[in-house]
Amino acid sequence: MTKTKKKIDPLTGETLIKKVKELGNSSKEEKARACGYYTITKNGVERVNMMKFLNALIDAEGIELDSKSNGNGRGGRSASYRISVQSNGNLLIGSAYTKQMGLKSGDEFEISLGRKHIHLKQLDADDEVESEAEAS
Repeated sequence: MTKTKKKIDPLTGETLIKKVKELGNSSKEEKARACGYYTITKNGVERVNMMKFLNALIDAEGIELDSKSNGNGRGGRSASYRISVQSNGNLLIGSAYTKQMGLKSGDEFEISLGRKHIHLKQLDADDEVESEAEAS
C-alpha cells in the first residue's frame, strides 16, 4: 500500500506578495490556501497553516522581528532594569547591566545613599591614587 502524497510548494518572496495583492478582499484563510499554505490530513481534510503563511509574508516584506544574535549563540533574558532586595538583604546587579557598561572584575564603586535612591559612582584608577595619597 503506497501513499502518493502531492507535495505543495508554497509561494515565497515577491511572488507571495503579488499573489496576496491579487487576492485583495479575500479572507486570510483563502489567501493562505491560494498561496499553498495548507496541508491535507489523513482524513482528507484541508487544513490551512496560518502561522507559516504569516511568517512567510513577514519575511517577504523584509520585516525583521527577531533581533540579530551577537554571535555568541546565547539567548537569555533581556534586562528589565529592575532588581529586588534578596532575602539576605543584598542587592544583586546582573551581568546584563555590567556588560552593557563595560565593567570588568575588580572595578570599584562609591556608594551614596539618597532618600529614595542609591547612587553608584565608578571609581577610576586616578581616584584611588588620590584617596590613598590623602590618607597618608
